[in-house]
Amino acid sequence: MKNNNGTVTYLDSIHRYGRIWGIVLFVLIMAFPFAIAIIFDAKPEWGPLARGTLAILPMYWAVGIVEILTYVPMLGAGGAYLSFVTGNIANLKLPCAIDAMERANVKASSEEGEIISTISIAVSSIVTTLIIIIGVILIIPLSPILSSEVLNAAFEQLLPALFGGLAVVFISKNLKLSVAPIVLMLVLFIFVPALNAGTVGIMVPVGVVFTIVVARILYKKGML
Repeated sequence: MKNNNGTVTYLDSIHRYGRIWGIVLFVLIMAFPFAIAIIFDAKPEWGPLARGTLAILPMYWAVGIVEILTYVPMLGAGGAYLSFVTGNIANLKLPCAIDAMERANVKASSEEGEIISTISIAVSSIVTTLIIIIGVILIIPLSPILSSEVLNAAFEQLLPALFGGLAVVFISKNLKLSVAPIVLMLVLFIFVPALNAGTVGIMVPVGVVFTIVVARILYKKGML
């Protein structure tokens, strides 16, 4: 699509390159297990593999659809494409993008928000990669320090501190709307033992959908 001047718009280029890199990533991910199987001559039994795949695919389909509907409005097109390619959305990319847009006082639906979100996620990905490289290089000499009990207690509080700081900002903006999702997550994680840190990626979209439903109800009743 082109504008009245015949030039390709920013969003058009974002969608084009986002689709290209998404397809490239898909091919690379799918090629890796086949490459390993060929290199090590470890061909799987296709029958059990197909049955196991069919058993877990519906969950990933559902989560994938929900995440698209959840994250795209919050991150914008460019931020969403980049986040889905680089991964770790809920724990890193989403907080970075939201904080950046909050500081710039823009929304993801605006062109400014698109740019800010994409830049913040790109910077986050670069910084994460550099930290991982440094960590791989220093992991052996720093292992005695990192495994100490004193630092272990601090590391366990990193994510709670990050999301706690973000939560204060957004809860203070609309206290009525924030009560319902907080109560829901507390009840689920306290009384459902199966839920743990590994299910955060699934529960974030669930919480968002629940919050949207509650917001709609409160809006209809004139409470928002």
